[in-house]
Amino acid sequence: MKRINLEIKVLSPLAIGRQKPGSSVSEAESYIPGSVIRGAIAAVILKWTNTSISDGDNFHELFLGENPAIFQNAYPANIKVQSEVRVLPATALSSKNQPGFKSNPNDPKHNGVFDTLIDRFCAEGYGHLYDPNCPADGGRVDAFTGFYQIQGKYYSNSTTTRLLTRVGINRRRATSEERVLYSLEVLNESQEHKEKPIIYTGGIFVPDDLAESLQAFIDHHQEDLRLGGATSRGLGRVKIKATLPVEIKPRVTNQIKQFNDKLHQRWHEWKNIFGNPIKDLPKNRVYFTLDLQADTILSENWRRTTVISPQMLQELTGVTDSSLELHAAYSSYDYRSGWNSAWGLMKDVELVTNKGSVYLFSTFNEDLWIKALEDLEVKGIGDRTSEGFGNVQICNQFHLVFREEAV
Repeated sequence: MKRINLEIKVLSPLAIGRQKPGSSVSEAESYIPGSVIRGAIAAVILKWTNTSISDGDNFHELFLGENPAIFQNAYPANIKVQSEVRVLPATALSSKNQPGFKSNPNDPKHNGVFDTLIDRFCAEGYGHLYDPNCPADGGRVDAFTGFYQIQGKYYSNSTTTRLLTRVGINRRRATSEERVLYSLEVLNESQEHKEKPIIYTGGIFVPDDLAESLQAFIDHHQEDLRLGGATSRGLGRVKIKATLPVEIKPRVTNQIKQFNDKLHQRWHEWKNIFGNPIKDLPKNRVYFTLDLQADTILSENWRRTTVISPQMLQELTGVTDSSLELHAAYSSYDYRSGWNSAWGLMKDVELVTNKGSVYLFSTFNEDLWIKALEDLEVKGIGDRTSEGFGNVQICNQFHLVFREEAV
């Protein structure tokens, strides 16, 4: 498969909501889900095609085939930073008083962010409780979530929302209806003071034989796409730029090596301070993490779950490895639904494992897992991966940022 990178410039507010079960309030998402991008592109293709859709044609292969295109979520980006947008892991912490990345070493506005996964693993191995404080002021720390990019330093990306109040229309008289007001929470189309448009970046993994034709179609119709709801009322206008398809470069081997080098280095630092551990770190055991970069729909024995067990991972990848072990899981859950425009019906409410969740595994058989983990980074994990769910990264590099090196 090849990857098409997407750059989405927002031209009008986006009504991309998520309504929780039992609630009458629709909250705006903080990003553009892959399912919204997928639906918008499919709608435009159907609008402009001159023939009916049939089994085996390009449309069927892209959206309904056994190996469909995978539409990833589009996250808010800093267009000046030439790097991929990532989700901070659930193990990241920052100051409770002045949270955030250090934008400038001499700027006291933020006290920095650091990761705790490796230190928590070491603390457990040495029989100690790990309860860190802020390295800058010694104060309390709290979980720090969101999106980030790296280019020399770390950049935190986010979006803002606002409420749009609208009046209902009497269809018979075509005038405003008395006592009918409603509000939509929308994603803003520009940054503060309307200086710059908001940019989102994402990607599509496409089968090789269809990648160039899909990119050409998106590029030709880049201003015809509408994202989200209320498009008939002027919302959802975007301009999508699709880059030429690129080959996917394997990077799992290097990511696992960097993670293990740091873990062993940190383990010996703990040994120099606290003496011998409860049990030694096996020399031939290789550690790796699964970091969820999107909400994920997981199930085990036909039941929803938020933990990826060793048995689940082996079933999902087709790898048999009796030495695989799960050491830690940091996850939480939420609910997701949506609207299927093709059917005109609500989608099922799904229990999802939140993006940012982290799972630490180890194995004696690294060679068995390299290809399988490379495939996971492309195809994702769990259900409905073609709609943006289940995007995963192996050994997120933010796990290598320790407390004394808070960024």
